[in-house]
Amino acid sequence: MATGLLFVTKSRFINVPLTRQSHRAIGLMVVTFLMIGGCGLRLAQLQLIQGAAHRERAEQNRIVLMPMPADRGNILDRSGELLAANRLARAVYLRPREQSKEAWAASAKRLAPILKIPAEEILEKLRQTGFRSTVPVRISRNLSLKAFITLAEQAAYFPGLEIRGESSRYYPNGKLAAHVLGYIGEVTEKDLKAHPDYAMGMLVGQMGIERLANSKLQGVWGGQLIEVDATGRQVTSLGLKPPISGQSIRLTLDSNLQKTAERALANRRGAVAVLDVKTGAVLALASGPTFDPNLFTRRITKQEWQELQSQENPFLNRALQGYPPGSTFKVVTATAGMQSGKFSPDSTLMTYAAINLGGHLFHEHGQSQGVIGFRDALAFSSNTFFYQVGLTAGPEAIAKWGGKYGIGDLTNVGLSGGGHGMIPTPAQKEKLFKEPWYGGDTVSMSIGQGLVQTTPLELAAVYAAIANGGWRVKPHLLAEQSQTAAMRPQKTGINPATLAVIREGLKSVVAEGTARQLNDGSIPATAGKTGTAEVAGQKDNALFAGFAPFNNPRIAVAVVVENGGFGAESAVPIAHQIYKTYFKAKKVQR
Repeated sequence: MATGLLFVTKSRFINVPLTRQSHRAIGLMVVTFLMIGGCGLRLAQLQLIQGAAHRERAEQNRIVLMPMPADRGNILDRSGELLAANRLARAVYLRPREQSKEAWAASAKRLAPILKIPAEEILEKLRQTGFRSTVPVRISRNLSLKAFITLAEQAAYFPGLEIRGESSRYYPNGKLAAHVLGYIGEVTEKDLKAHPDYAMGMLVGQMGIERLANSKLQGVWGGQLIEVDATGRQVTSLGLKPPISGQSIRLTLDSNLQKTAERALANRRGAVAVLDVKTGAVLALASGPTFDPNLFTRRITKQEWQELQSQENPFLNRALQGYPPGSTFKVVTATAGMQSGKFSPDSTLMTYAAINLGGHLFHEHGQSQGVIGFRDALAFSSNTFFYQVGLTAGPEAIAKWGGKYGIGDLTNVGLSGGGHGMIPTPAQKEKLFKEPWYGGDTVSMSIGQGLVQTTPLELAAVYAAIANGGWRVKPHLLAEQSQTAAMRPQKTGINPATLAVIREGLKSVVAEGTARQLNDGSIPATAGKTGTAEVAGQKDNALFAGFAPFNNPRIAVAVVVENGGFGAESAVPIAHQIYKTYFKAKKVQR
């Protein structure tokens, strides 16, 4: 049957047969119509619906922000002396887009021996940014003069390499207060995910005040907007956003006392804490062994890292680590005894060569002193006196008053690398160690042994409260905190008569007891207590805690020397040096 097109006229129908060429023409017209319609719809989608998004994306491809690091804020001591600052240094940057991935692999091998950085580490930083990125990547800080000259001579071999002047962190006193100041390091991928506002290569605090106050110290990075062409090369500069330097932080530390404490500790394992007895401001906080935070302002070498690790836990802040306090804890037992109402400041007890408890002998410190009171029990450090006081008052009372003095998680300056002490009660021992409480636990607790742990900072806080009339201070490191309500000392509720007899006992320790070295006439009258804490299989730890001057107390000092033997031998001489430095600076008359 024939096919064709049917036309109607006024008089008749006209049938025009279609040829094969006509079929093709009609098909072509349909296809063309569909293609034009599809393009029109797509154009409408791109222009009308997604236009704003595509314009923004195109602008980003054309305009690049080149980050500009901000200077970190300075860290100062209480007198304004620089503890952490910045100085000009050279840094090496690479522009990833300037070379191909393969070419960078070859360049990294040439750069590695010059910068003393493994080639794979260089390539990894480029991978993180992307080999087609126009943003420069910092691969080395604090470029040495020798490396700078070598790179200048071989510049033609390293397309995309740029040396920039920028500030670098600097600790002018080297190791001084390293555990307080901490150190800095480049942000990790984890940091970047946690803080979207961070830039690649940004330096952030990794420990100490550098970490604690990082948000104030880091400042705000700036940047330069540049226009690039299709190949990623810079065409022109469109504007500059200057970086904002970080804020300076003033600490409560006294640099002279800190230097004295660290010099006297002599990098031995141990710690020193010095507090203002009225405000709780930390005047010195030393820990040994220590480290030089300047090591982390550049790439640390393998040899330097091995030397650092050859010391025993150099990053551990021992001023915030718990130790058995030994006889320095007897002031807490004395307080618990008198505050319980079962003893008065005038009470006396018979002392013995040893006491028998459940078939176990617990010995005296030296020989029996006969019948004595709290003053002489502290002066001559009678163990059997405090065994009896502790057993009568009970472990709960000792834990209660230890907590009121500040032992436990209440004394916290916010630094990482340490912890807090503890005075477990019978219920806590059973919960923590799944063991019952024995009478021997109370006996050991009474003289600062067994399960009792205090940090040197907490021990200083205890003696500060005894010195200032019974106010528990809140140790802090930031000078701006000293006058805040949050750091206001709290009343412990200890009876003045209780404090008076304890103070007299501590004065006698210096006048006629184990801390007589402090009574040599070189400093005003002080008060304190030595301690010797047993360490299984090792030499005893040496301790001292005290305050000065006796008549108008200003500072409290606590010292721990691991395996130092008797407190009088190792700990007291350190406290003596600290007192000398303090009194010389304050010109206090003897």
